[in-house]
Amino acid sequence: MKWDELLIQERLYDPDYDVQPNRPLYTQDADRIVFSAPFRRLANKTQVHPLYDNDHIHHRLIHSVETSLVGRSLGMSVGHWLEQEGHIDGKGEMTRHALAGIVNAACLAHDIGNPPFGHSGEEAIGTWFSERFDANQGLFAHAKVDHGVKAELCKFEGNAQGFRLIAKLEMYRNMGGMRLSLPVLGAFQKYPARARTSKYLGEAHYIGLKKFGVFEAEWDVFVDVSEKLGLIEGQSEHGTWFKRHPLVYLVEAADDICYEILDLEDAFISGDLEEQAVINALKPIANPNRNVSNMSPEERIAFFRARSIGKAIESCVEAFKENYELIMCGDFNSSLIKTCALDSAFSEISKIAKRQIFTARRKTELEVSGRNVIRSVLDGVSPIFEDLAANDWDEEALSSHNIQVKRALNLDFRDAKCHNTGLHCLADFVSGMTDRYAVKTSKLLRGVL
Repeated sequence: MKWDELLIQERLYDPDYDVQPNRPLYTQDADRIVFSAPFRRLANKTQVHPLYDNDHIHHRLIHSVETSLVGRSLGMSVGHWLEQEGHIDGKGEMTRHALAGIVNAACLAHDIGNPPFGHSGEEAIGTWFSERFDANQGLFAHAKVDHGVKAELCKFEGNAQGFRLIAKLEMYRNMGGMRLSLPVLGAFQKYPARARTSKYLGEAHYIGLKKFGVFEAEWDVFVDVSEKLGLIEGQSEHGTWFKRHPLVYLVEAADDICYEILDLEDAFISGDLEEQAVINALKPIANPNRNVSNMSPEERIAFFRARSIGKAIESCVEAFKENYELIMCGDFNSSLIKTCALDSAFSEISKIAKRQIFTARRKTELEVSGRNVIRSVLDGVSPIFEDLAANDWDEEALSSHNIQVKRALNLDFRDAKCHNTGLHCLADFVSGMTDRYAVKTSKLLRGVL
C-alpha cells in the first residue's frame, strides 16, 4: 500500500469538494462526528461498568473522546517517524499532523454504532433475530430475506452499524452519510469484510476477519472507498474482503490502551477492585518515577493511569515501527498491543478484567436487565414492521394502533422498502437507543406507566 493513496484528499460522494487551506478534511470530519446526534447519544450508553450515580465512571462518549486523544498522540509519533524515514514527505497532507488528525477523527467514531447496554446489547439483538429467523415466519421468512442479511443480523455487530451511520444514515442520508474523507473511513474500518465472509474465514485467516465491519447494504460503498485508498483485496470462495488500512492499527491500539487501563480505574471507583490491586496491575506498565505515598488513593490511581497511558503509547509506536513492512503489505496479523514490549502486562490486566470486572454483580445485573429491555423493545416494535410487510411496505395502510406507536416512537420507515431493508430499519431503531431511552420505550410498549 502507498501513502499517497492511503491519504488521498477526497470526500465520500463529494470528489470535487474544495479543501479549505486552513481547515483540513480530517478537522471537518472530527467536527461532523462530534456534532452528530449518534455521537451525543454515546453519553448515555454503557462502556463496561453500568452507568452509576458516580459521575467519574466512563460512558461511551467519554471513552471515545479519550481514545481520540490517545489516537492523536499515536498518529503524531508514527507520522514523525514516517517523515524521518522518508515514507511521507512532510508536505501538504503527507504530514504527521494529517496522520494524527485522521486517527483522531476515526477514534471519535469508533464506537458510534454500538447499541445500548454495551456488548451484551449486541448479543441480545443478534439472539433475538436468530430466534425469529429460526421460526421462519412472516417478516422473517427465509424466502424473503437474503442469506447475507440473515448472517449479519443474527450476529449483530456495532462496527458495521457504525460504518452504516457515518457512510449512509447521518446527514446526507443515502448519499454518503457524513461524507467523511476516505482516509478517515479507511482508518475507522477494523473489520473490512461482510458477515458472509468473516463467518467462514475468521481471525485465524486474518485479524481483520475476526468480526465483520460492513453490512451487505453498504458493501458497494466500502469497496469504492477501499479501491480509491489502494487497500489490498482478498479473495475467497466466501466473497471478497480487504486488508486493513495501516492507520487502523493505531485506532485499535488507542482503543485497547484506553479500555484496558481505564476499566481498572473505573473498577476502583466503583469498588470492584481495591487500590493496591489496580496499582499492582499498572506498575509494570507505568514504571513510576516518583514517590506517591503522600497522595490520596484517587490521586495515586490517576497517577498510575496517566503514566501507563504514556508508556503504552510509546510501546505501541515502537511495535508499529518494528512491523512496518508487514503492515504495509497487509501481512501483519496481530494487534500492536499484543506485539509490543508491554504485552505480558496487558495480558495480566485482561485476566483481571475477565475474573473480577466483567463478572461483577452490578455489571451482571445490568446485562440481564439490558437483554430483557432490548427483547421487550424488539417484541413490541416488530409487529409494526410485520404490518408494513403485509401491506407491501405502504405506511398509509398501517392499522390505527400501529400508526399511533409509529408517531409515539418517531419511527423512520423511509428506507423500509422490502424485507431486507425493513429488518435493517428495525435494527437501526433499537441499536440507536441510549440505555435510558430503551428502558423508557420498553415500559411504554408494555403499558407500564
